Amino acid sequence: MAATTPYSVPSPAGTPASRRRLPAVLAVAVTAALVVSRFGAADPTTWLLETVWVMVGLPLVVLSRVRFPLSGLLCGLLAAHALVLVVGGHYTYAEVPAGDWVRDWLGWDRNPYDRFGHLVQGFVPAVLVRELLLRTSPLRGSRWLPVLTVCACLAFSAVFEMLEWLAAVTGGEAADAFLGTQGDVWDTQWDMFCALIGALSALLLLSRVHDRALARPGLEWPVRRSRAGEETPAGRVGP
Repeated sequence: MAATTPYSVPSPAGTPASRRRLPAVLAVAVTAALVVSRFGAADPTTWLLETVWVMVGLPLVVLSRVRFPLSGLLCGLLAAHALVLVVGGHYTYAEVPAGDWVRDWLGWDRNPYDRFGHLVQGFVPAVLVRELLLRTSPLRGSRWLPVLTVCACLAFSAVFEMLEWLAAVTGGEAADAFLGTQGDVWDTQWDMFCALIGALSALLLLSRVHDRALARPGLEWPVRRSRAGEETPAGRVGP
């Protein structure tokens, strides 16, 4: 049996069976929730616009699971984010019952589920971006890693807000449920601010946990082969 370098990716067979099953269990749960959420959706167009990210992202994760398996922590967070989107798509963000309960309990003027969704929109992508940068770039240990992670999350949030703007321009009043502004003229700014808070919170709370998750077998940095045939870790600079 050929020896592997410290940074090569071992066979998935070397990982515990429970960890190999986790992504499959989460994928099935998310798929089931997505299908169920379509029935009785408050606004079919809003449901489609909110859940299209799940429809695109889930197949990508499944198809890349052998070549580039994700950490268990990231898989769990992505599944949780998918469920947040599915619930928001089913009820529309302004009408989610749990948000109504929080609004009435705290005496607020608006359903806060939209704010929660944008916090998650920063929190989960921060871990995703961090994992991709750690495993495919020379940023491990660099002070630029958290900075670029937050910048990427803000960029994604800005793109999402521009998509909402496009939906408002093309859909008119039909896009109101998707926008979920609830009469707040500063809704776009609040959404991006929530994403920023979510990204910063993820880095502060989960960086060490994420590092431990990435230290497990099967998640070492992939090896790149140079033109001269020499193998170098993708995430390292120098020898």
